[in-house]
Amino acid sequence: MLSGGLETEFTQHAVHVMEERKILREWVESALADPELRTSDPDDSEVERFYRRVPEFGDRMLRVAVNTSGTPWKVVSAFFDRNAGGAP
Repeated sequence: MLSGGLETEFTQHAVHVMEERKILREWVESALADPELRTSDPDDSEVERFYRRVPEFGDRMLRVAVNTSGTPWKVVSAFFDRNAGGAP
């Protein structure tokens, strides 16, 4: 659960790719709690994208895909988005 009482869980895929890509859970939780940018996923109306820079990882932009259609929210995937480097 994130600060503010937001309930989240991580899919097996999300856990796997986070381990593989060395993405810390705290970075994902930070992106969800205080995103720099939040957009709809163009391919899935139930998924939103949360973006936040991670200073500890070369200030790269982390993109977290989350199914926000129910409670708890489900973190679907996370990766460093090379194309979002200029956002916001």
